[in-house]
Amino acid sequence: MPYSIQLKRLFSTGEKVAILSFKNIFPLETNTTTCTYCCSQHVSKRKYYKQTAFGIQKLTVRSIYNNPAQLQVSGKKEPEKTPQILHVAEREYFHDEWTNLSPKILDAVEKKLHLRNDHPISLMKEVIVQHFYKNYTRGGNPIFAVFDNLSPVVTPEQNFDQLLIPSDHVSRRKSDNYYINKSYMLRAHTSAHEHDLIKSGLNAFITVGDVYRRDTIDSTHFPVFHQLEGVRLFNAEQLFATSDDKTSLSLFEKGEKLHEKQACHTMEAAKLVEYNLKKSIESCMLELFGKDVQCRWIDAYFPFTHPSFELEIKYNGEWVEMLGCGILQQEILNKAGAQHHMAWAFGLGLERLAMKLFDIPDIRYFWSNDEAVLSQFRGLSDAKNIKFKPVTSKQPALYHDISFWVPKEFCVNDFYDLVRNISSDIVEQIAVMDKFTNPKTDRTSYCFRVFYRHTSRPLNKLEVSEVHSALKEAAVKYLDVDGRW
Repeated sequence: MPYSIQLKRLFSTGEKVAILSFKNIFPLETNTTTCTYCCSQHVSKRKYYKQTAFGIQKLTVRSIYNNPAQLQVSGKKEPEKTPQILHVAEREYFHDEWTNLSPKILDAVEKKLHLRNDHPISLMKEVIVQHFYKNYTRGGNPIFAVFDNLSPVVTPEQNFDQLLIPSDHVSRRKSDNYYINKSYMLRAHTSAHEHDLIKSGLNAFITVGDVYRRDTIDSTHFPVFHQLEGVRLFNAEQLFATSDDKTSLSLFEKGEKLHEKQACHTMEAAKLVEYNLKKSIESCMLELFGKDVQCRWIDAYFPFTHPSFELEIKYNGEWVEMLGCGILQQEILNKAGAQHHMAWAFGLGLERLAMKLFDIPDIRYFWSNDEAVLSQFRGLSDAKNIKFKPVTSKQPALYHDISFWVPKEFCVNDFYDLVRNISSDIVEQIAVMDKFTNPKTDRTSYCFRVFYRHTSRPLNKLEVSEVHSALKEAAVKYLDVDGRW
């Protein structure tokens, strides 16, 4: 934990010469010297770390004193151990009670799949970006700026507060996010950059990046996925450019909130922004899935947009959710200095699109280094015509059950993270088979069924048994559970 200290330099008479105060610092290293006058140890040099918005700032406090001076250090008691330092996205951060990053997640931060040539995620990104480049121009130049290399490290304020997500909203929970420490986290959506980009003066931009959410284990969920978000702002002149009577039309009014609009927006403006949003997204889906694809819009709720919608397309005979979108809450724009504009925003998962478009059956394939997987996407100019050929073994999945009593603070996502770190991605799925609370002891027991299946090679029973045994040991050691095996 950070603490404050004061360095007091005193002469033998007790006269106070100077007081230096440092707040929110962490001890790193202390050098001491022995005073020849009082035969006691005094600090001559002490190094500290201070957390800043740019990582860690190193501080050194040097005490230079003349005999018979003494240096006294007062303040809260120093921790006995040096705080653990985490290296995330080329920066250093302190470990604290909020830290819940696993080695698997730290490794994933460095992958940047959306920037790797010939990777399906990168191909998916390029198809969408090129669509917006080609179809939305001004003076022959694309109006959308693209940001695909922003750091995934953000503050909770960026990830939640600036998007009007309530302080008690379930999406903020430590069990659902990856926190570096109390002050920093890995973004849960690319919308975390929305405020800063709007504040910079941009009126149309696309952000692409890796996002992190603690989640279950199955063929469509992974704790890291890639999101593409689009935002476009309009002032009154732009929105009503084709109107014959521009002077009588306005973006804003003092009205009431309705299903179709926010209280501060006029109905005409809200309907025009909604129309532009839906047409922009539908044209992108037609580009991806062909001109005959059917689209339908479903009313939805998101804290940062109103009205809000989800788009579904009919693909292979079934309706599939593709993305969420809506008219950006005016308060978000006002706080970013764009109070004279309205805006729409959409966000989509690149894995979800790629799995449908390329017929990829398991999300783990995106993280594979198998040449038989990667070669299928190499050197192809038209990503829309790729049909993936799975290399999964035809051997059926092997499974083992694991049951244990859990402590009060147990979180299922902690177990899923543990499995991912122990199993090296040979776990295909985990199903909760049973949850039981003993009415006499008030203790809760879980039974999970763990399905083991590699994406490209067969597994043998001995290998699976060894991994499952390691999982049992790790659950007892790190999750404080009582095994029932």
